[in-house]
Amino acid sequence: MRPSSWRYSLLGLFFGVFGLAIVGQIGRMQFTPMAEALRAQAEQYQEYQSTLEPTRGQIYDRWGHTLAGNITVYQVGVETHRVKNANTIASALHAILGLDPVDTLEKITQASAGDTPRYVVLTDYVSAEQVEQLETYREQTKLAGNTAPSAKGVPPPSLDGLVYQPHLMRYYPEDNLASNLLGFVSVEGRGYFGLEEKFNDLLAGNAKEVWIAQNPYKVDADDISPVGASLILTINREIQDAVEDILRTSVEANGAASGTIVVMDPKTGEILAMASTPQLNPNEYWRYADIFRDSSTPFNRAISQAYEPGSVFKVLTMASAIDAGAVTPKTEFIDQGAFEIGGITIRNWDGGAWGPQNMTGCMQHSLNVCLAWVASQLGVRQFYNYMDAFGIGRRTGIDLAGEATGHLKHPGDSNWYDADLGTNSFGQGVSVTPVQMVTAVAALANQGKMVTPHVVKAIVDKGYQYDIPTQVTNQPISAETAATVTEMLAQSLEEESSVALVEGYRLAGKTGTAEIPTPYGYTSDVTNASFVGWGPVDDPQFVVYIWIEKPTASIWGSVVAAPVFRQVVERLVVLMDIPPDAVRQSLHTSLNGKP
Repeated sequence: MRPSSWRYSLLGLFFGVFGLAIVGQIGRMQFTPMAEALRAQAEQYQEYQSTLEPTRGQIYDRWGHTLAGNITVYQVGVETHRVKNANTIASALHAILGLDPVDTLEKITQASAGDTPRYVVLTDYVSAEQVEQLETYREQTKLAGNTAPSAKGVPPPSLDGLVYQPHLMRYYPEDNLASNLLGFVSVEGRGYFGLEEKFNDLLAGNAKEVWIAQNPYKVDADDISPVGASLILTINREIQDAVEDILRTSVEANGAASGTIVVMDPKTGEILAMASTPQLNPNEYWRYADIFRDSSTPFNRAISQAYEPGSVFKVLTMASAIDAGAVTPKTEFIDQGAFEIGGITIRNWDGGAWGPQNMTGCMQHSLNVCLAWVASQLGVRQFYNYMDAFGIGRRTGIDLAGEATGHLKHPGDSNWYDADLGTNSFGQGVSVTPVQMVTAVAALANQGKMVTPHVVKAIVDKGYQYDIPTQVTNQPISAETAATVTEMLAQSLEEESSVALVEGYRLAGKTGTAEIPTPYGYTSDVTNASFVGWGPVDDPQFVVYIWIEKPTASIWGSVVAAPVFRQVVERLVVLMDIPPDAVRQSLHTSLNGKP
């Protein structure tokens, strides 16, 4: 061994021992309280706390068509420390977004004063297409700045400093379609009217406080934005579109102030369509004050506007009297053109006397005198008990915001008089909403049973779908009475060859022409025209209620509202795939093996 080798061995031993000491110290530090504290502190800086705002739930029709959803829009602003040419920015925003260039330039100039960098909002709710145009403009200015010389002291064109902040906005892809029952969402994110208001909390969801890991490999899958519940509606988009089109045409053709149509499945209470005028495009909700000029103009007349319905109300009076046994369809009445009750004289719509009539004839000719007599045979107590059972004067409980109650005076009220029994019998002195009437009359198409009307078919929340069941609320009349009155009204339409009839389908229905109350009495030349009908008679699958307010082409429901019913039914039987009666009955016979 050379003399110097021991020195190398000693040096190796030293470094070996030193290395082991370092490793030992590192190991020791991993398990000391101080090490634990340091690790916790390090992890704290690797995460940050954030509030995740929920995405508003969507609204679909019964077949999955989106009626209300969300789209990405952009807030446009500038970061002042990066701005090179404010004039170019002002010019671009004027050309593409229509902003006032002077106003834009002033905002940028004021925000740029001082040494502190600032961010200033120039506009909001800019579409993705417009942002793309701005980016194209940015590229063009860069190219111009690189190729064209600038005047001395004039900065080259540039959009540097212009930034976009994406966020979601409520969006209605069908514009006006079903807008009266959808409502709208304001810039603050709050729902107004209809479904957006009724289910605002459910649709909006709940904000979520989370710790977000800056290391992408440690991001928790739960740290994603929460989503509000979504709604699947009973509305059929195709039926809704057809009904709205028919309503708009009818209101215009008849010179009417407004109109309402409701289509309901009498067995389930599902609203298949609900149309009302005027309409607001919810994408332009800020125009609300222009379209609904004062607070007395209802957003959705179908649920929020109570009115005196006139003769369509006779359906309920006759059903009540037949159910109670006060009259039968064959009961004879001699109409002398006047009937005294409670100190007043009731007269017919034409002031005439119609002579001997049975109850079907009374309904066919819509005789006020006869129905007032029928109500007197039923009696005060029973008449109002039946009206209560039909839900008159009470909310139906439909799942929309803003439902009105209507009004029905009762014996014992300070403003009720004996004469009210007579006038109420034919729909005068009582106010109802269209949805109240369609719900009450639907009992005649559903074996006497009333169901709660609803527009929400199911709620989808956190991956689960909750179906809304049919709710039977009452049975004001028997199934036999419902069938009897339905047959009476079907015969009435057929015998008068009503314009409400649809070839191939047997339908039941009743017109209504109501004078309008004023502080000075009832009008005679301005009316509300209505029609209620259902079918097919042997298996009712729809009830349709129509109200045309203050038509000027004619004052009569038989002229104004009955043809609208026919038009609606002609579309319904196609869109609901309801074969003509003869086809259905033949198929039923063959399936049951009967000749």
